[in-house]
Amino acid sequence: MTTLQRVPALGTHPTAGRNPGRAETRELLSRATYDLLVVGGGILGTSVAWHAAQSGLRVAMVDAGDFAGATSSASSKLVHGGLRYLQTGAVKLVAENHMERRVLARDVAPHLVNPLTFHLPVYRGGPVGAAKLGAGVFAYSALSAFGDGVGRVISPARAAAANPALRTENLKAVAVYYDHQMNDSRMAVMTVRAAVEAGAVVLNHAEVTGLRFTHGRVTGAELKDRLDGTEFGVDARLVLNATGPWVDHLRRMEDKGAAPSIRLSKGAHIVLKRKAPWRAAMATPIDKYRITFALPWEDQLLLGTTDEEYTGDPADVRATEADISQILDEAAHSVRDEHLSRDLITYAFAGLRVLPGGPGGVEKAKRETVVTEGSGGMLSVAGGKWTTYRHIGRTVMAKLAKLPGGPLNEDMEPLDRLPRRVPLPGVANPNAVAHRLLVDREPGQRLDPLTARHLATHYGALSFDIARLANEDPALGERIHPDGPEIWAQVVYARDHEWAQTADDVLRRRTTLTVRGLDTADVRERVESLLAGRRD
Repeated sequence: MTTLQRVPALGTHPTAGRNPGRAETRELLSRATYDLLVVGGGILGTSVAWHAAQSGLRVAMVDAGDFAGATSSASSKLVHGGLRYLQTGAVKLVAENHMERRVLARDVAPHLVNPLTFHLPVYRGGPVGAAKLGAGVFAYSALSAFGDGVGRVISPARAAAANPALRTENLKAVAVYYDHQMNDSRMAVMTVRAAVEAGAVVLNHAEVTGLRFTHGRVTGAELKDRLDGTEFGVDARLVLNATGPWVDHLRRMEDKGAAPSIRLSKGAHIVLKRKAPWRAAMATPIDKYRITFALPWEDQLLLGTTDEEYTGDPADVRATEADISQILDEAAHSVRDEHLSRDLITYAFAGLRVLPGGPGGVEKAKRETVVTEGSGGMLSVAGGKWTTYRHIGRTVMAKLAKLPGGPLNEDMEPLDRLPRRVPLPGVANPNAVAHRLLVDREPGQRLDPLTARHLATHYGALSFDIARLANEDPALGERIHPDGPEIWAQVVYARDHEWAQTADDVLRRRTTLTVRGLDTADVRERVESLLAGRRD
């Protein structure tokens, strides 16, 4: 049974205090010895910090940029079982992915993870036949215990009725299956918040400039605050390198001769304005190994992704003109041309998949998480995805429990004694939250239904704290941009409760204004002004 938080009335929901300022956080980090210092606040780092704090460890987490500021906010926004893994015979992996997907959607984050129906079109001359795909989506559903429905094949006419943008020329049939999607940036912020509520101390925009050593062992890190240049350090019994594409960079700080351990694959996406309803996502086979997605997401259309080896500086990764052309060309296999006009593009982005080193093309490389220990005792963890990010955190915790010398803390809870389905902050039924936001209003005040729905599906029960800000200052209840659902109270909330320090932190990751193409110069200027209201 899904565990959902009881939705309180607007006037009775407790308001959490502000996060400590950066100077106070740096002092907290500098004056103590932590059991675990996590470097990197993406998918892997946030999960490990959350689970480690739950276990009773004294945890610190830092990131050179924003939390989920790189690859972890550049995903396809899917929580999925991995349909394509079936063709490689990875049945157990698909079943495990499905289990994690259901737990996220039902128990851990029902306010952030939303069901999504997929249509997989089969065209004459395509790489996969209708019979094979029909069997595949049925098996896929069976591995999820038919919890979302039964995979099946439907007619082109029925599929076109659901998706008017579907290209029907030479369309033989459409396979149907079920997965989920989410806003990856919001998942990351909520996980950071969960880690802090469990006792972790966190700081973004804090770059590791060197490692601390004691008798040849890594025992902390030297850091620099990228916002004001302050230098400080953190002592820790163990350092975990969860820096994603930069994992080998940190490994070379530990051992200058460390050999490369990973390779990178770039995945680019583009976001377009929608011209028609999309009642189902589309997953179209391009060849034997690749599928291109067309996903309804945040009232927009998300297209992608590419999969090509990347050898440049991870900080420079971006969606190029060649990427955009490839994505549009591949989408045109199943999406009508009028829905793919370049005039509709609002945003393009790219992230880097971290893959184990090895021969062959990156499209065939295993998507797996690898944990290694360096010569100085630093643990490095690389490779992961949002669907199984909780599982990755538990995997690393199992590794920590078996380190030579015993647990990092004598009071550390064994992994099997930790609750397995701890919800993220704000857990609640989003429909109930949206309803209460609309009915529990002060006389004469009105919240737009689109804004209410947006808040409910991005903050859950924490939406009431944002609504209270708007009640206290009606100017904060105004939309940031008339074409988007966000209100100014979200900026203040991001500043005071979600570690937002820069305009990009707010516009790209705490809200959806950038992906909607709404981060105008005027909007950015006012966001920066509000952020300047709290500086230390």
